[in-house]
Amino acid sequence: MEENQPKVGTFSRNYGALAGAAGIVFSLMLYFADMHHQRSAGIQAVQFGILAVFVVLAIIQFKKTNSGYLSIVEALKMGAGVAAVSFVIGTIYFLIFSNIIEPNFMEEAYELGKQQMIEQNPNLTSEQVDQGIEMQKKFFWVIMAVFMIISVVFGFVVGLITGLIAKKDKPAY
Repeated sequence: MEENQPKVGTFSRNYGALAGAAGIVFSLMLYFADMHHQRSAGIQAVQFGILAVFVVLAIIQFKKTNSGYLSIVEALKMGAGVAAVSFVIGTIYFLIFSNIIEPNFMEEAYELGKQQMIEQNPNLTSEQVDQGIEMQKKFFWVIMAVFMIISVVFGFVVGLITGLIAKKDKPAY
């Protein structure tokens, strides 16, 4: 008699949704603390830490549900899946946030970007700075795609590390 095997996709969706929700809570905390325009290394580390925690939790729960067995391929799929689902939820939240909750968010972000460009390279003319900002606006979705790839690769790496640690193959018989 065949046992019901847990599905990697189910765990990826569930834990990806939880990671996305935790990321939204963190973003709202930044918003209410008036830190939503800051992109420091500490904030980025917390965001990646949230994702890593949910990837690890998904893999551990999957292993428990799967009679203690876990393959590296399953861990890799879950890592990438949790990251992808979390990113999609985060992107939907960002679009709602930047268009409804804080409609001036992008203009304020571009203005801060201009200031940072001038501080980092005072030799730039205002036309060059404006061209740089216009390029960012034109390539917004390309930048988002790159961020998604980075997120999925990060989930993949966390899945690989966790899978190597927690791996337990089913016996051949």
